[in-house]
Amino acid sequence: MFRIPPPVRAGVRPTVRLALPLIAGQLSAIGMSLVDAMLAGHYSAHVLGAVAVGASLWSLSTTCSFGFLLALPPSVAQLDGAGRREEVGPLFQQAVWLALGIGTLLFFGLHFGAPRLVQLIGIAPALLPDVDAFVHAIAWGAPALPLYFALRGLPEGLAVTRPTMVVGFGGLVALAPIGYVLMYGRLGLPALGARGSGIATAIVIWLMALAMATHLATSARYRDLGWPRRWPLPDRAAIGRLLRLGTPMGITVLMESGLFVTVALAIGTLGEAVVAAHQVALNVAGLAFMVPLGLAMAITIRVGHAAGRGDVPGVRNAAQAGLLLVLLTQSLSSSLMLSLGRPIAGLYTNDAAVVAIAAQLLVLAGLFQFADGFQVAANGALRGLKDTRVPMLLTAFAYWLVGMPLGAWLAVRHGLGARGWWGGLIAGLTVAAILLGARFRSLSRRPTAWRDLPGARSPEPDA
Repeated sequence: MFRIPPPVRAGVRPTVRLALPLIAGQLSAIGMSLVDAMLAGHYSAHVLGAVAVGASLWSLSTTCSFGFLLALPPSVAQLDGAGRREEVGPLFQQAVWLALGIGTLLFFGLHFGAPRLVQLIGIAPALLPDVDAFVHAIAWGAPALPLYFALRGLPEGLAVTRPTMVVGFGGLVALAPIGYVLMYGRLGLPALGARGSGIATAIVIWLMALAMATHLATSARYRDLGWPRRWPLPDRAAIGRLLRLGTPMGITVLMESGLFVTVALAIGTLGEAVVAAHQVALNVAGLAFMVPLGLAMAITIRVGHAAGRGDVPGVRNAAQAGLLLVLLTQSLSSSLMLSLGRPIAGLYTNDAAVVAIAAQLLVLAGLFQFADGFQVAANGALRGLKDTRVPMLLTAFAYWLVGMPLGAWLAVRHGLGARGWWGGLIAGLTVAAILLGARFRSLSRRPTAWRDLPGARSPEPDA
């Protein structure tokens, strides 16, 4: 009978305690996409298709912001674990400057570049006006998005995860009525359809950033972090260090999300019903993914603290406890998608054709739940060690040299359409899970490979 080692069992509870608010916060984030999709789906299949394409482009902004700022939580965690809290405040302030720069670039990229990209790809012409309207509207939320990720990265790195949950749910609760009023035209306002969806999301993101900033400014738990008397100017050296750590993380996240976005855009050429069905299935899969993602973020924090202490067994036990939890959660999500695909799709739309296609895609989504959960958890453990460059190369290989070519071969050469593209997703995620798991296993057995990490003491060799 399989027995869980006592140190791993002991690590389950603190991982759950850290992860539950993070999962709730991530579920709130994907819940915002869910609200947009459900409001659009009941508005019309056409608007759902337009929002689906626009949301795919917006997700690139989300993942870009999130990925490049992933350097902050493990950096804070290692400093905190090493007893160097006075260095956290200055590091965070430079992360805010970095976030503002990223937000500015995202705004101009979305506002001016995204519509041209959609035209070049060949999205169904009937969708283009509403796609443009959605993207131009939501672009105004781009500057607030990386700022929000930087603001929440500070408490998360200190193992204070409840603010992420509270602010996330607040944004979700606010989006539903604002989106309904703007999309359908209530309270004397005109019905804006896809444009209203984009405006509502932009408003809510700014509200969330403001709420998180208020929390940091008013809570006493952050007052011992070495804050300068005046907010410092951008420090090129400090921002450079964040970028050297965060850029491989950002590229890794972009490669995974880029795979999904490219598939979504390729499917966008197959007609409105297929586009809408793909959005439904992708939304459900994304909702399920928030659970292992939240667990991975908790793994990063726990591994980072252990690395900061120079605790080699603690690093391994933290990762193994998280992977055990991922195995349990993915078993549940896979079972639901495999057995309840049609009822789940029916929650999004009344269109029988869309429901039928979405139910088929949800079976495929159920098949990649384990690989998807394992690869994000393994990557989270590696981030806790600040190991970012090799995982970037491994995921590039898995997603773009395995997943994408195989998906195109199945979809185009063998005429499987959307099902073929989803087959490529399964292959890419599976290869990524295997390679990232092997990478962490190798590092955890060679502590000298990460003993010189910033903020960590040199660990003792294994007995």
